[in-house]
Amino acid sequence: MAKLEDAISYLLKNYPHKDELSNARVTKMLYLADWHALINGNNPVTQIEWYFDNYGPFVWDVRDAVNTSDKLVSKSTVNMFGQPKELLCDGDENYEPVISNSEKQSLDHVIKQTKPLTWSSFIKLVYSTYPVASSEKYSKLNLKKLAREYVASS
Repeated sequence: MAKLEDAISYLLKNYPHKDELSNARVTKMLYLADWHALINGNNPVTQIEWYFDNYGPFVWDVRDAVNTSDKLVSKSTVNMFGQPKELLCDGDENYEPVISNSEKQSLDHVIKQTKPLTWSSFIKLVYSTYPVASSEKYSKLNLKKLAREYVASS
C-alpha cells in the first residue's frame, strides 16, 4: 500500500483540474481508488478505514496527512456558492510519489473516470458504488469484504 501522502501527491500532480481538488473530492477519489483496486484483486491503494457518514465515504485522514506533510499544502478558498472550501495543492513540484504499478492503475482509472464530471455527477458516482449503496449510514465500510461480495455477485 502506498503511503497516504504519496497517493494524495500522485492525485494532485496528475489530476488536470487543480481548482477542483478540495479535501472532499480528493478523499472520495482515494475511496474510489481503494474500491477499484480491491474489485480488481489488488490491495487497496491506502490504509484508510473508510466510514460512511452524511457525506458518503469520509475520513479526516486526508486532511491530517496534508496538514502534517512538507510536500502537500492546504489553501482556504471559497466554492462557487461562496462557501468555504479547502483546496489541496502540491507543495513540492520536484517530489515524485512512490506508487506501485497497481496503485498507479487504480489512481489513473479514477482520474480518467472523474475528470469530466461535475461535482454533482461525481457524487452520484461515489454514491452508486456497492459499498455505499449496500451499507448503512454511520458505519465502517469494510471494503475488502464488500469487494468479495460484489465480485461474487457479478
